[in-house]
Amino acid sequence: MLKAYISEFPKNFNLALPIMIGQIGHVLVGLADNVMIGQLGAAPLAAVSLGNTLVFFALFIGIGFSFAITPLVAEADGEENFTRGRKVFQNGLVMCTINGLLLFTLIYFIKPVLYSPVLDQPDEVVELAFPYLNIVAFSLIPLMIFQGFKQFADGLSLTKYAMYSTLIANVLNIVLNYFLIYGIWVFPRLEVEGAAIATLISRFSMVFLIIFILKSRQSLKPYFSKLIQKIDKVIFRRLLSLGFPTALQMLFEGGIFTASVLLAGSLGTNAQAANQIALNLASMTFMVGVGLGVTATIRVANQKGKKDFPHMRFIAHSIFFQILLIEIVFALLFVTLKNILPEVYIDDAEVITMASQLLIIAALFQISDGLQVGILGALRGLQDVNVPTFICFVAYWMIGFPVSYYFGDSERLGGSGIWLGLLAGLTASALLLYIRFNKVSSRYIKSTNFA
Repeated sequence: MLKAYISEFPKNFNLALPIMIGQIGHVLVGLADNVMIGQLGAAPLAAVSLGNTLVFFALFIGIGFSFAITPLVAEADGEENFTRGRKVFQNGLVMCTINGLLLFTLIYFIKPVLYSPVLDQPDEVVELAFPYLNIVAFSLIPLMIFQGFKQFADGLSLTKYAMYSTLIANVLNIVLNYFLIYGIWVFPRLEVEGAAIATLISRFSMVFLIIFILKSRQSLKPYFSKLIQKIDKVIFRRLLSLGFPTALQMLFEGGIFTASVLLAGSLGTNAQAANQIALNLASMTFMVGVGLGVTATIRVANQKGKKDFPHMRFIAHSIFFQILLIEIVFALLFVTLKNILPEVYIDDAEVITMASQLLIIAALFQISDGLQVGILGALRGLQDVNVPTFICFVAYWMIGFPVSYYFGDSERLGGSGIWLGLLAGLTASALLLYIRFNKVSSRYIKSTNFA
């Protein structure tokens, strides 16, 4: 059985690699932002971290809804039902555009919450975060439109096109960062606002690039012909019924990481900067799990469309095993390089020491993090989203957050205590979701046997 699982690794990896590269590209832009802004000091770095807490909060909702497109397109592809696939794509694109507009409006009007005494954030950090947040919030509109095209292409197993668009846009972002943050050549020195403007321009470029690439592919031209005249109520409701629970899943998980930023902020500017460094590093390895999680959604949904349920279950387990092996390697690297990696971000001995302590815990929790996102991807391919949403809520907010809140107090474990809560929540999520996948996939197999 082990050898059979390993035989699936190349196919899994070939599908996942462009997604991984594209997602890591996003994180590397965050790394570039943090490194360049980190050279300005701890306060600007903390400001970007704080501003992104609200942006990420919105992203979890928008991207969660867009994820509904992939399994429905993949299932239609498995059934060889082109008409349904086209309707899912076009209705999904409308949904993503509306979400982008709503999320921008939401962020723009609720940003004063950062001044709330409940959040207990340093005034200097909040003041720097506001102009950054205004610009980055607007970039959610093109980003959500991009997600609509990306999830459609992923559903057809065409995962490399979003990668091309992302990488080109990310290079543009880094170049613009350099000019606009520091005021190089004819450009003004805009510091934190410069990073936000670079992000906005790069996200618009992503949309133009992916539209150009997809429309130029001959086999995809029919998807762009016969443009949508009106919303298909049945398909739109199906997208919402899958997208809303998926958005909640991401919100529950992303929310606990957002909470970790806010809890770290209450410990001081240095603690928040250290937390941001550790989160950014952990995000890079997490994207491997994200890539294989999307692969699980695609391959499981394809097999569901073909009604080959035993092979569907087998493929999913091969992906889970692959994630486990990869994340163990990353965990060992984190422990080995814990004192070196933070130095890339900032030249502050106290922040570096605090970040290196967090990386030890991050080494452990990323194994659970990778597994839970892979299992969620498989469940999404089965279009099983409601129970997994409840599992995510219990794991992160009834188990993980209380641990973070209690042990994250400055008189207990501080930043390390916050991350122990993350470890507890992610581990509980991975275990419970795996039990759920086994139950649901077994039910499909039994239904075939009785048929």
